[in-house]
Amino acid sequence: MISISKRSAVEPFHAMDILAEATRRRQAGRPVISMAVGQPGHPAPQAALEAARKALEGGRIGYTDALGMTGLRQALAEEYRRRHNVSVDWNRIVVTTGSSAGFNLAFLSLFDVGDAVAIARPGYPAYRSILAALGLKVVEVAVGPDTGFTLTPESLERAQAEAGVRLKGVLLASPANPTGTVTTRVQLKAVYDYCQGQGITLISDEIYHGLTYGSEETTALEIGDEAVIINSFSKYYCMTGWRIGWMVLPQELVRPVECVAQSLYISAPELSQIAALAALSATVELEHYKAACRANRDFLMDRLPALGLPLLSPMDGAFYAYVDATRFTNDSMAFAKKILAETDVAVTPGRDFDPAEGHLALRLSYAGTMAEMVEATDRLEKWLPRSD
Repeated sequence: MISISKRSAVEPFHAMDILAEATRRRQAGRPVISMAVGQPGHPAPQAALEAARKALEGGRIGYTDALGMTGLRQALAEEYRRRHNVSVDWNRIVVTTGSSAGFNLAFLSLFDVGDAVAIARPGYPAYRSILAALGLKVVEVAVGPDTGFTLTPESLERAQAEAGVRLKGVLLASPANPTGTVTTRVQLKAVYDYCQGQGITLISDEIYHGLTYGSEETTALEIGDEAVIINSFSKYYCMTGWRIGWMVLPQELVRPVECVAQSLYISAPELSQIAALAALSATVELEHYKAACRANRDFLMDRLPALGLPLLSPMDGAFYAYVDATRFTNDSMAFAKKILAETDVAVTPGRDFDPAEGHLALRLSYAGTMAEMVEATDRLEKWLPRSD
């Protein structure tokens, strides 16, 4: 009999389970529209595709340095200068197999078993599961209107007192999943300064940078060099399946991360690195996709409340609407399954993001096309019970 480790006993990623069922239905010929996962509706940029084709024709795709291709790391450093007017030594940049690998590398390099790390609730469920699987203590900090839907020094202090721990790490995402929150520069600086004063490492998840709509977009690098930055080509660059991301590290953390990466991943895929380097030049094409996301957002900001699904947080960034489903259910998991079964629209139960209150919420991704947004909400309008 196989013995299964306790560390593997993590909560399922329900969005992925919903996606799997949606895929099965689509393969069976059902007209499924998926608003369940953050999968851009736009393909990878043409420049990235062309670079990958040429590389494949050359026939020599192999390992790179564990830290990534020098040209890509240098280009990313230049991108920080261009987009954020900050100077970053390219030697501090590590290319990773998606942001997921970046989180693994950060947690393994920074923390020991039993250390406490704070995350926002609601927040991305993989944070919770990865931390738990690594034997770390997860401190979930409730965010809402009183905190500006982001972490604050005050909320972190309260959470430590309630949990009876001292934090070793704080993970803050901006723009955030599922709330769409964009943490302002003032808010981010307050958390950064708090962490510095308390000897806490701040990990700044910036994978939705590029997808903000009128709000300021601040990288923690604008505030100081002691945060760990995690980013990805999956969202703004429309390259989810390429599994390519990057980290920006304090200089003293580069070698420890490199050593762990050498054994866990050897290197990020060279083909994806080549495509990612080309994608950095595709700003015009990518800004068109961002404009499409903004149009979807504007449509859903009006449409969802009209359906009886009011917004729980502002839709300032990323491509998610986090909505209150209490008019229709107090079990968002069962409700999401029923929606898929009866309307062929896939949405994500809030239970993924908030173990305490998520049974009352749904998350809808608007990363697809406007036609999909219109059709999906038309189906929901016909299906949802009316109160009048």
